[in-house]
Amino acid sequence: MRTKLFWCLASSFVLSLGAAAQRHYVCYSATEKPVIDGSGSDPVWQRAPWTEDFGDIEGDIRPKPALRTRAKMLWDSTYLYIYAELQETDLWGTLRQHDTIIYDDNDFEIFINPDNTTHRYFELEINTLGTVMDLFMNKPYRNGGKALMSWDAQGLVSAVTVRGTLNHPGDADEGWSVEMAIPLKSLTFWGDGPVRDGTQWRINFSRVEWDRDVRDGEYVVRTNPGTGRRLPEHNWVWSPQGIIDMHAPEKWGFLQFSARGGGADTAAFVDPADMGTREILWTIYEKEQKYHQEHGRYAEMLRQLELVGGDGIKLQATDMQFTATVGGSGEVLSIDQDGEVRRGR
Repeated sequence: MRTKLFWCLASSFVLSLGAAAQRHYVCYSATEKPVIDGSGSDPVWQRAPWTEDFGDIEGDIRPKPALRTRAKMLWDSTYLYIYAELQETDLWGTLRQHDTIIYDDNDFEIFINPDNTTHRYFELEINTLGTVMDLFMNKPYRNGGKALMSWDAQGLVSAVTVRGTLNHPGDADEGWSVEMAIPLKSLTFWGDGPVRDGTQWRINFSRVEWDRDVRDGEYVVRTNPGTGRRLPEHNWVWSPQGIIDMHAPEKWGFLQFSARGGGADTAAFVDPADMGTREILWTIYEKEQKYHQEHGRYAEMLRQLELVGGDGIKLQATDMQFTATVGGSGEVLSIDQDGEVRRGR
């Protein structure tokens, strides 16, 4: 759907750079199943392109990470395959129990929102020991979402390899690698159609890296001497969020499935037809949230948000709820106070 709407701020409006910064990846069909051993050595992986090197979660306003991180993906009718390489000079890991808070260690994280609603999304984390935490979010934390830790990616196969010695200060390590086969059926709901050529999901990857010191021959996370609390972690991501928050799915990158085999048999990424409409909706959402904070209610008219819109933008609001709709007589998109994007007619 392409909505021909021209609008601007009552003063001056500059389109958010967030969407322009969102990366995309064409995920090719696996002509054979890779062996999930953490090495990424199967020939089929050679036909999958690397993502861009990860950067800071806030984007180019922050320095580039000191250590390289990159990933690649493949798929077949059963699995989404992910392989990632993380450069690391001091390999460290402590957590061994499934579904413990893995980001208390250095870890690699995967976020997936198949239907691009920003609701009902999945998160998987893994550390250098191969310990996994997987959870389901009904909606983002900012909207009152709760992490369902009892959800498991049933049938998940994962492995880690380390290039160096784990938990051994004083030597020079090279890094670690993650390999996963995530069952597609664990990422879908009743009524969802199958993944096919051209299907697009939202996805992002994050690497959490803690500054550490060596004390009594062991790594310890560096703390603030005044408070005793850990110093903030480094968040290095594939597609920059622009904010220090991974739980903003509208800022994740795009994953496009292709039936082609990769290598010389490539496919072009197709920009989603409704991308511009979604940018409009998210601008309204962010301004409505700010308006509510300042006035204790949601705005009923665009001009209250310092916005001017065409006939295709409709806004309904009460003190506690709002719905913004963009579209004409055909298919429309809407967003509400919880940030859920819905399709309708």
